[in-house]
Amino acid sequence: MGRLQAKTVLVFGAGSVGDGWGNGKAAAVAYSREGGRVACVDIDVAAAEATVAIIRSEGGEALALSADVTCAAQIATVVRRVMDHWGRIDVLHNNVGMNLPGGVAEATEEGWKRVFDVNLTSVFLTCKAVLPQMVRQGTGAIVNVSSLASIRWTGYPYVSYCASKAGLNQLTRSIAIEYAARGIRANVILPGLIDTPHVAKQIGGYHSDAEDMRRKRAAMVPMKHQGDGWDIAWASVFLASDQAKFITGVELPVDGGQSCTVGGSI
Repeated sequence: MGRLQAKTVLVFGAGSVGDGWGNGKAAAVAYSREGGRVACVDIDVAAAEATVAIIRSEGGEALALSADVTCAAQIATVVRRVMDHWGRIDVLHNNVGMNLPGGVAEATEEGWKRVFDVNLTSVFLTCKAVLPQMVRQGTGAIVNVSSLASIRWTGYPYVSYCASKAGLNQLTRSIAIEYAARGIRANVILPGLIDTPHVAKQIGGYHSDAEDMRRKRAAMVPMKHQGDGWDIAWASVFLASDQAKFITGVELPVDGGQSCTVGGSI
């Protein structure tokens, strides 16, 4: 449909931790398929290059970059590279995230700080680096990837993850309202139970095997199946495009209806 034709999209977390389609990798490719020029950023440059290779194989235009999103200087370098290459940034997509197990009693202070740095401070830093350029352009869209765990118990005791993602929701709302009159929109996606390589790696320890994990997670969803990276990707494309030009400050659950229910267990 060309919804992002000639737009420059900056995706932080565009790689994948394993085979298959993670949320960021799928989003980067989806942005390209809609006509966007995509800067694919990942702490693992090989993962970013793998995503770029897919985009280029389909005739798209992409750039692979590496950065630690907790480092302002590295983010600034990425933004400068993108500006030197394409001269503008129309969409900022923040997909980087991590979790560590533990409720309040079990989580460590060190782990709490690390999760907040990766999940929340990183978005503060990327937005701080990109927003001045969007203000100069008079237009821009920010898409942040949060989690259903930011507003609901999903069956896993990740207190730092849940709290940091809740903070991301409010950060997004704050940006949306502060910059609304300057042509910049900001929205946040709340993925529910999504079957991705990252999820398999992060929560595999709670389940006896991968298929058992998939069955139990699918049973928690009203639609009785998990989502995948493409569900998040196409929601991201919509929010980044002009089809959503009057939408800002929204938390969009992509969860098969799970946010409408009560409860959940491992």
